[in-house]
Amino acid sequence: MLTKGVLVVTRVLGGNKFINLSYFRKMSQCAATAKRALVFLAPGAEEMEFVVAADVLRRGGINVIIAGLPDGSLVKCSRDVNIQPDISVAEAKSKAMAASKEVGELLKEQEKAGRVIAAICAAPTALKAHGVAVGKNVTSYPAMKPEMEEGGKYNYQECNVVVDGNIITSRGPGTAFDFALKIVDKIVGKEKASEVAKAMLLSY
Repeated sequence: MLTKGVLVVTRVLGGNKFINLSYFRKMSQCAATAKRALVFLAPGAEEMEFVVAADVLRRGGINVIIAGLPDGSLVKCSRDVNIQPDISVAEAKSKAMAASKEVGELLKEQEKAGRVIAAICAAPTALKAHGVAVGKNVTSYPAMKPEMEEGGKYNYQECNVVVDGNIITSRGPGTAFDFALKIVDKIVGKEKASEVAKAMLLSY
C-alpha cells in the first residue's frame, strides 16, 4: 500500500474538467488557457517532496489545487507536519493512491487525453497499480525499484528525473526541486523554469 510520495496530475483546462467535482466546475469559469495542477496528498506523504513540488509549480504560474486522500481533513505527513488540503477526492475509500479507484480513473483519463502525469518517490507505484504509462521509461524511490520492474511493464532508470512523453517521474526528497522544475518546463516552458530556478538560487 502506497503511503508516501506526491502524485501530481496536470493539464491545461479547456473544454473538459479534471473530474466531476464541484470545485472544478467552479474553476472552469476561469480562462480556458489557465494552467492548473491537481496534487494528491495522502497520509504519510513526504512533506518535503509535497511542499517543494507545490511551491515551485506556483512560482511557475501554475494554479495548484491540493486534493486530500481519503477526504479533505488535515493530512499528517511522514515527519508529523499537518497539511490542510484544498479539497477531498470525493469517493476515494483508501488512504493509498494506489488503492483509490477515483485516482485510477483520473490517471487513465489524463493519459488518454495526452496530458501530463508526474509522480515522485513511491508515487510511481500508483501508476503501475492503475495500469498507467505502461512501456514508459520511469524512476522512483530506490526501494520501489523491484516493484516497478516486476512484470516487465516499465523501463526502469536510475536517474533523478525521467521524462518520457507526458510522464515525469522522480526519486525522492533530494530530487524534488529538479522534479518540480521539470514539470514547470513541460507545462509553461524552459524559460519560465529557468526564471523560477534562478530566483531560488538553483541552476536549471
